[in-house]
Amino acid sequence: MATDTSTVIDKFESALDSLQQAKPFAKSMYQTNVFQLATELARTEEGLQALYENASKYDEAGVFFSGPWENASKLQPPLVGGSLKLKGVNSIIELLSEMRMLSIAKGDYKHPQLSQEEARSFLNEVLALNLDLLFPPETEAARVESGDHIERAERLFQFLGSELSFNAIADKIVGEIERLTVQRPIMVDRIISMIEMAKNMVDSDIDEKAKECLIKYEKAITSPTPLSAEFPDTRQYQSKLKTADKDVLEKEAQFFAESVKATGLVSPFHATFIRFINRANPDLMTIALDLSETGTASLNANKELIRDIILLSIYPQTCQAIYGLGRMLDRGVLTQEPLIPAIRRLLELDIHPQVRKSLLRPVYRKNGISANGVLVAGTVSVLGQPLGVGQGLNPTCQSARAISLWAQHGIGQLLENIARGARDNDIDMTFEGEIIHSSALEGGVAGGEIHQDLDPVSKVLVPHLDKIYNEMMKKTLLRGEDGHKWVNPEFYGEWIPRGFLNLIDPITGYVSEFDAFVRLFYATHHPEYNEGYELIYPNPVGIYITNVHGNLLGLHAVSIQRIAEDKNGEYRIYFYNPNNDSSQNWGQGIEPSVTGNGELEGECSLPFHQFVSRMYAFHYNPYEQGDTYMVEDSIVAEIEKIARESWGEAYTWI
Repeated sequence: MATDTSTVIDKFESALDSLQQAKPFAKSMYQTNVFQLATELARTEEGLQALYENASKYDEAGVFFSGPWENASKLQPPLVGGSLKLKGVNSIIELLSEMRMLSIAKGDYKHPQLSQEEARSFLNEVLALNLDLLFPPETEAARVESGDHIERAERLFQFLGSELSFNAIADKIVGEIERLTVQRPIMVDRIISMIEMAKNMVDSDIDEKAKECLIKYEKAITSPTPLSAEFPDTRQYQSKLKTADKDVLEKEAQFFAESVKATGLVSPFHATFIRFINRANPDLMTIALDLSETGTASLNANKELIRDIILLSIYPQTCQAIYGLGRMLDRGVLTQEPLIPAIRRLLELDIHPQVRKSLLRPVYRKNGISANGVLVAGTVSVLGQPLGVGQGLNPTCQSARAISLWAQHGIGQLLENIARGARDNDIDMTFEGEIIHSSALEGGVAGGEIHQDLDPVSKVLVPHLDKIYNEMMKKTLLRGEDGHKWVNPEFYGEWIPRGFLNLIDPITGYVSEFDAFVRLFYATHHPEYNEGYELIYPNPVGIYITNVHGNLLGLHAVSIQRIAEDKNGEYRIYFYNPNNDSSQNWGQGIEPSVTGNGELEGECSLPFHQFVSRMYAFHYNPYEQGDTYMVEDSIVAEIEKIARESWGEAYTWI
């Protein structure tokens, strides 16, 4: 075997040499041979070692020439796992790319744009995000989905894990879990998966603080209370609750509440407990849901509705909705009387067969949870966590932003849309007097392909909202201006001001009058320049997304929630990011924070000038603004410099 591997190594190195000597137009023909031999080598540890030892030559030889992996500084850790799990040539190219990154991280290859520390951080994040490859689960699903490409990816991760520090990986995992949980997303599958995979690291030689943190999160999703820790499943736990005295039950309620408050994660045992006290001890509900004074008053005024919601929708399989239920009560949503029948309607709504199919995951069917139960659990979550709505893997930030906005300021409209979407599999909106029905449309921004890693409300609404938004944009194509100027106020509703500015000239595609753009935003939004007018409703804005090196990745839609001074007296823009991954590194020292700078739950923030440097479009009220000439030239110059040296490099400026 060793002799065979040695022969393949020789062939691989010879193929690399041939690729290096090939002319640019011919490199693709030589790349194929390199990839085939690399696939063969990746079957053994010895072969992987050889691929690593040659990694410093890959760029110069042209292994990644004219492909997505060509520029190592533009690669994104979250995309690595998906590429490795694909069958075909992309998975082997990704493997070679990781070997190149490891070569940079260990100092064997000096990359012109990527430092050792950046490469090491990249790989640590890749490992932290793909614990299923580092610690393969012994499940039937894993067995069925396995194959040569999966085994190769697992082999690669074992190799990377042996070359990198487990301490660094553990710290990265803990940091990732804390970064995501503090944002309080509705969908927590990814977080739970990370916690479950990280259990394997608790017994390894990692930092004590990281170990304690992992144990805390593991307890939060399993057994966060003294009594629940005694039982392996919820059935036995429920039997014990029937014989427990009041003091024990009260202590259980307190432990559940404290765990959820600390982590934002809910244990299936919590759902069993809530269902039990809903029947036997409703007085403990205030403690178990960690309700404020407002929440308690709301609960007491709507006991029958809350009882029915819990009975229909709160199960171990939908336990995360408990967090949303508590926050919905604390927000005082049920103090708006017209909303109560709108919520109750969902409990008995006749749901369209196609919608029912999308709502009922196999685990819900297996446990006898109805589609109405899933829908109500999702509705409660959205009403309790408006900033926890996420777009998942879909290019549907506009739709997620709409659901979030309505959950804050247009709950009646949101509930009507949910009912229409679930019952009729259709919703309609009016654009400049013309009614648009989603059921009559094809495609959409997402091309009709909606990934299903969404909360139940988004599953119901996003396919419709996406098509309607796209249709509205089509109707503005020939107007010579950015269609968002007309579409956003019609799509989102009366909360969006009619003033609008985009710094990109729609005819030429050039950056135009950047200084005027910055001055107007300051004069309409910055408290020191806008005559003291406060932002009342979330403002939808367009931003450029850049990577850690400031390179342009694409366009994105976020909503400014508010503008305020932080604890240091610096004005910050607090915004909602529908990708539920708000604390990314955008390069140039621009790193949105999700905690520590006065952020409310689900918000992230940036210093005012940093946010403006990544913005390309915004709405404003022309009747509520200060004087643009009062904005200092130095402020405009600083923002323009940041913009030009990042996303601005991809544009012509006039």
